[in-house]
Amino acid sequence: MNLTLPKLFTNVLPEPQAKAPVAVVDIGSNSVRLVVYDALSRAPTPIFNEKALCALGHGVAKTGQLSPIGAEKALAALRRFRTLISIMGVEDIYAMATAAARDASNGPAFIADASAAIGAPVDLLSGRREAELSALGVISGFHAPDGIVADLGGGSLELIDIKDTRVGKGISLPLGGLSLMDASDHSLRTAVKIARDALADVRMLTQMRGRTLYAVGGTWRALAKLHMRQRNYFLSVMHGYVIPAREAADFAGLVERVNAEALVAVEAVAPARRPLLAYGAIVLDEIIRKAQPKEVTISAAGLREGLLYERLSPPERREDPLLVAARALNDINARSPRHADDLCDWTDQFMQSARFEESAEERRLRHAACLLADVNWRAHPDYRSEQSLNIVANAAFTGIDHPGRCFIALAMAYRYLGIDADVNPQIRALVSPRLLDRARLLAAATRVAYVISAGMADVLPRVPMSCTKAKLTLTLPRDLAALASDRLSNRLKQLGRLIGRETILAIGD
Repeated sequence: MNLTLPKLFTNVLPEPQAKAPVAVVDIGSNSVRLVVYDALSRAPTPIFNEKALCALGHGVAKTGQLSPIGAEKALAALRRFRTLISIMGVEDIYAMATAAARDASNGPAFIADASAAIGAPVDLLSGRREAELSALGVISGFHAPDGIVADLGGGSLELIDIKDTRVGKGISLPLGGLSLMDASDHSLRTAVKIARDALADVRMLTQMRGRTLYAVGGTWRALAKLHMRQRNYFLSVMHGYVIPAREAADFAGLVERVNAEALVAVEAVAPARRPLLAYGAIVLDEIIRKAQPKEVTISAAGLREGLLYERLSPPERREDPLLVAARALNDINARSPRHADDLCDWTDQFMQSARFEESAEERRLRHAACLLADVNWRAHPDYRSEQSLNIVANAAFTGIDHPGRCFIALAMAYRYLGIDADVNPQIRALVSPRLLDRARLLAAATRVAYVISAGMADVLPRVPMSCTKAKLTLTLPRDLAALASDRLSNRLKQLGRLIGRETILAIGD
């Protein structure tokens, strides 16, 4: 007997268009860095990242010239970067230099040598342009940011106000770690006075009260890493790490007073950067004292990411970087990538019919979790929950804070372990009770969805799940009636208990 099964879905997808990688070379006062990104997109992923600590700006504040040793190291690094770029076949190269080369009398000669070494013209940024690109970087990396961007380099500090996608006028101050060290003649007490005097008349800082200070730059990331280690913080992702302002000021005061080598977990900071920690702490402390922000948020996105964001088209800029990154992972790793869109729509309908209050932020996090729901199916079943936690908690996502990361990780973990499982308490501690409840709710719904669809597209639209005031009903069309089983019924009942509804598994059109 020949048995013909109905054609339920089609999983043939168009071939994605390949995008070319892009390289950004950043010649700073303290470090020279090459970052190669996979493509020019709303969520660019670094595929190669290397820096050389050259201290190019050491002594500029005193001598007015770039350090000869630093210049030699920088040019050697640039020649190495040129070879690496050639090996990777990257044709789109952008090189830029900041405060040290801008302020030094021999800066123009160095720029010419640097252009020859990297094989591309080096753009010498003004202080205002540097601030603007740093602001665009933060805008590209955060969802609806509101505050002041403070980009601390080796030679200068850039400050600029941002709100959503609006960028104010930036300023540049000679308060970079190397500049402050040189100007103060290695005296921390003198450095405090220099920083305080320089910030005294910055009117922009009076507009920060109760808002966020977005901290950009390697020295402040190093300080945040030490703060993380002292707290025994669970996540290792730096981007989006938040420190309450008072706590940040107290910690900065500690770093000012204590020898860097005596700090807990100082081994996590490169030896060449440790002497700058106290000077970075001084500037941070003085900004907090004057501006009184609500919190300090660390941004891993800055100058380089701002440059890429600026080059995007207006429609691309409006895309959500979290959803773009989640979709890219889904398209690469999921069994049936279009199933994720089905799951987004299916849970939309369920949430609407249940009349659960859901903010715009909660909805985008739910959609991101749906897009990531099947990215680790190749892992051994016993370890899928653990891998889900690792993927989401440590992925190079932007446009998401740490509680948001933990929500998605929990939703994926509960899906595999069950909604009553004792999932990692350190991750649970980073989400609110409401987000924890929503993670369990989404996991319970997803457990129903995968029993029906086996992770394949075009099934969920035919199997609606809806709520009334007292009942939760899942309806199977007649040609899928054989999907009804004890396993499906038990998972539906589990979801029903979670939302306080009686469950019905119906067969019909």
